[in-house]
Amino acid sequence: MARYIGPKAKISRKFGEPILGPSKALQKKNYAPGMHGRGRKRKTSEYAEQLQAKQKVKYIYGILERQFRGLFHRAAVREGITGENLLKLCEARLDNTVYRLGIAPTRRAARQLVSHKHITVDGEVVNIASYSLKPGQIIGVREKSKSLEAVTTSLAGRNAKRYNWLEWDQQQLAGTFISYPERDQIPENVNEQLVVELYSK
Repeated sequence: MARYIGPKAKISRKFGEPILGPSKALQKKNYAPGMHGRGRKRKTSEYAEQLQAKQKVKYIYGILERQFRGLFHRAAVREGITGENLLKLCEARLDNTVYRLGIAPTRRAARQLVSHKHITVDGEVVNIASYSLKPGQIIGVREKSKSLEAVTTSLAGRNAKRYNWLEWDQQQLAGTFISYPERDQIPENVNEQLVVELYSK
């Protein structure tokens, strides 16, 4: 199962933003990790910027290299702009959608709910976090899992965030993946064009 299990604070400091969830480390140490973190910043090369952009997307969505390369290939052969297609495919992952619907507080927690068979797609249990959703599919919480403390706590703290490509039914504890999101609807602060340039070398 593809997941990063290292220190989250280190990654947040590397990119200067809490990409793996809220981090107090950014307030205490708002500089890059490592012995040269406070030192003078060197001018980064074009390749370094492209690599960092790719790593940022991978960390945000919890995808390792081999799987990410496969996603990029799927994005490249689809109609439209490759970079935007890549983000749309990342957003269509089951673990990400469970997180976006508010069933889980983080993508890591969403991945765990999926792998422990608490989530259904069109009424069938799916335990593959990277499962790619298609427009019209319904994502729900399994009947036996609706009283889970992790689920009820997350839904109780669910804020007013709404995403245009998702629809939520509070009574059924289920959401519908209406369509792939447009680029301006995706809130993540990433430069997908740099990722395309890196893979195009």
